[in-house]
Amino acid sequence: MGIVNYIKDSFAELKNHVTWQPMNEAQKTTVVVAVFTVIFALAVFLVDKFFQNGLEQYFNIF
Repeated sequence: MGIVNYIKDSFAELKNHVTWQPMNEAQKTTVVVAVFTVIFALAVFLVDKFFQNGLEQYFNIF
């Protein structure tokens, strides 16, 4: 039963040997990640629109 022991040992290590950050710090970092994800998505959207419009203008010329 190698897989069963592996799972049991994994849960024991997570419970006893891992140092978890406090909940308020985890919430703060989650908010920071969410904000930067939205900002990055908007930046990618704007660059995509810029290139889309540029290519449309280029192909309308020809």
